[in-house]
Amino acid sequence: MQRFINFLAPLSIGLLLVYVLFDQSTRVEEPPAVASPELEPIPVSENFQPFVAVSYDLPQSISFAGEAVPLQQPDVRERLDRELQVNIYLQSSTLFMLKRANRWLPRMTEILKAHNIPDDFKYLPLIESGLVNGVSPKEAVGYWQIREAAGKELGMEITNEVDERYDPLKSTEAACKYLKNAYTKLGSWTLAAASYNRGVAGIKSDLQDQQVDDYYDAHLNDETARYVFRILAIKEIFEHPDKYGFKLKAEHLYQPEELKLVTVTETLPSLVTFAKSQGSNYKILKRHNPWLRQPKLTVKKGKVYHIALPV
Repeated sequence: MQRFINFLAPLSIGLLLVYVLFDQSTRVEEPPAVASPELEPIPVSENFQPFVAVSYDLPQSISFAGEAVPLQQPDVRERLDRELQVNIYLQSSTLFMLKRANRWLPRMTEILKAHNIPDDFKYLPLIESGLVNGVSPKEAVGYWQIREAAGKELGMEITNEVDERYDPLKSTEAACKYLKNAYTKLGSWTLAAASYNRGVAGIKSDLQDQQVDDYYDAHLNDETARYVFRILAIKEIFEHPDKYGFKLKAEHLYQPEELKLVTVTETLPSLVTFAKSQGSNYKILKRHNPWLRQPKLTVKKGKVYHIALPV
């Protein structure tokens, strides 16, 4: 046994020595620590404010198209509160709506007035499209988000080359026709607004099934239940922008541009050539005439088009 122990002792020492030498050979020397350079302070804009979430007070009273909103009902207050806070804190989206609205709302208001539609409906295209000529997943088009079947029913021209749903003013005219008809059938401007989302038949069916006759008393699908409150929220912000933190200089608002209307009674095989002949270009022509969907315009006998271009 003693011989065995005597044999193991030098073997253990040898193994330990090998391990130490191997460990040292594999180590990588770390570079000496270097002091970090002092960072320059980031300049802060004089307009900078740290983010603070504020729960804004609801207005004491509010109406839509002259019809009072029953804020004494707890659920009505909460629904308005939700849409108001949401749109206040969608700062960039709401800010750009305020800028774009300066260009379009005055002209839309004139059309609404001519059709005896209450002024508050000018806020409807803001919640529908944000005044952007887009296409929804349901293929609704333009500022007023009109679907093809509805547009044709309202007398709009919708073809491969021409789609009047993209014309902000002609689509306002079409929306007025719809709203006037909806008011006649439903007897309330608030219900007419809700029907723009749900449809007249859908609103009538919901009211009949629930034996109520008021938007605020009806249990509706979530989108339609929010719809009028979204309009009310935008109306409140637009009427009191400073109150909700939207501070815009007059020169930041997008201004209407001075345009001339060029009458066209014959086919234009190239709108590029046409635009250049008018001292403009195709980009500018499309900017002011988004209803022209192709780079050409076929004009049938007796048809007249008016193309807007900068003066």
